[in-house]
Amino acid sequence: MTREEHARKYPEVWKRFTPRETLVRYAWFIGIIFVAAWSLKRLEIPWFYFLDAHEQAADLVTRMVPPYWEFFADITGPLIETIHIATLGTAITVFVALPIAFISARNTTPNAATWLIGRFILVTSRSVNTVVWGLIFVAIFGPGPMAGIWSIAARSIGFVGKLIAESIEEIDRGTTEAIEATGASRLQVLLIGVIPQVLPVIYGTIVYRWDINIRESTVLGFVGAGGIGIMLYSSINQFAWHEVSVMLIAVFGIVLISELVSATVRKRIT
Repeated sequence: MTREEHARKYPEVWKRFTPRETLVRYAWFIGIIFVAAWSLKRLEIPWFYFLDAHEQAADLVTRMVPPYWEFFADITGPLIETIHIATLGTAITVFVALPIAFISARNTTPNAATWLIGRFILVTSRSVNTVVWGLIFVAIFGPGPMAGIWSIAARSIGFVGKLIAESIEEIDRGTTEAIEATGASRLQVLLIGVIPQVLPVIYGTIVYRWDINIRESTVLGFVGAGGIGIMLYSSINQFAWHEVSVMLIAVFGIVLISELVSATVRKRIT
């Protein structure tokens, strides 16, 4: 069949998008470009700094190589402290975020007032960056790992609580209704009908958040909240780049291990 015969037999040509949908997509694309250009203009970025950026980067790498490996013995303690900060902060999150998640889910909260309180806590927790929480708790507890632990926990509560609350709202209602029909109390319904359904999500979210907390705890020392960040900040200020490279490699190794552990655990529970 020739092309002309095919066109006469099948006059309609399939198109993925209608003309209106195509127009909307192009409008969104143009809008994004416009917003990006407007943002760049408002930031007033000094572009001339980029002219020798590659030279500065090469010079910095030259200063960091070779790493001062003897310095690794000095950072072992702060590195372990960083892991402890992340782990203890995550543990506190478990005990605080779980009840908040249940009062933040519409199908398990006692009333509208408790739902608003729960949502307010989750939003407040997520609205403040970990470093800002670190500054707040350094002012409360003073410099050290205690401030780091609570800043990790304060930030993680909103993340963990929100994901678990959303999972609770998506459970199978038939199971809970069947348990309620037997005359079970509200607590029994939660323990038997709700928690078993969301338990894999709880485990996965906690492990995933612990992985994130390992990364975030490495910079808390910049504000005095303990961990290896204190030594990293000090070495950067002293331009001791050979020491900085050792710490960056050590942090990368810890993050890589935590990523492997997190991926393995989440694979087993799903």
